[in-house]
Amino acid sequence: MKDLLVKTLSEIVTDNFQTATVFEKYGLDFCCKGKRPLQTVLEEKNIPGDVITAELALIISNQPNPVDFNSMSLTELAEYIVRVHHNYTKTNMPLILSYLQKVTTKHGHQLPGLIQVHELFTDLTDEMSQHMFKEEKILFPRIKQLELFEEMRMGTEMLQNPINVMKHEHDSAGNIMQKIKELTNNYTTDASACTTLKMTFAALKAFEVDLHQHVHLENNILFPKAIALSQKIMDNNPINL
Repeated sequence: MKDLLVKTLSEIVTDNFQTATVFEKYGLDFCCKGKRPLQTVLEEKNIPGDVITAELALIISNQPNPVDFNSMSLTELAEYIVRVHHNYTKTNMPLILSYLQKVTTKHGHQLPGLIQVHELFTDLTDEMSQHMFKEEKILFPRIKQLELFEEMRMGTEMLQNPINVMKHEHDSAGNIMQKIKELTNNYTTDASACTTLKMTFAALKAFEVDLHQHVHLENNILFPKAIALSQKIMDNNPINL
């Protein structure tokens, strides 16, 4: 499994999505910062390579037929993202907000960090709602149209500009969740914590995991393939002056 060390984190997760669980375990960013080789990341984090590769190898050997997102068409992948990750986000954001409202009202005076977590997640909810709306109404239809009519010329800026905005918003969402993770001590509660607080932190942790998977599929597979297709069409159909 030494070849895993020279692959980037995004390549490893793209090849087998279940490997994301290992990177989540060790706090390794495979979505927004997934373009770096595993070896480089492990050296920065001072994590033994044999430990990580052994865990990755176990998952890979136990998952002979993982979902191959890289072989999906752009339309199939965009629809998968909306069906699985957008729907998850839309369903769980209001639930988590309601949990945070309850625990902040009850325990905010004892745990002042909860107030900031509530404020941050409220901001994240607003940002993600607008973000998904733009993807579903503007960017994803544009990508589907490009794939459906491959002979159609579409300047790369018609994709690159909105994609740059989406990637910037991904970074913003990731930064907010990182702050929440720090404020909650990695979503950890003590033994005396009430059930609602434990449930809230567990929901936040699950939300972060889903967000990482969501961003990975877009940043590292959907967006690059859409840009490549647009560029291919432009190259094959140059403007005749």
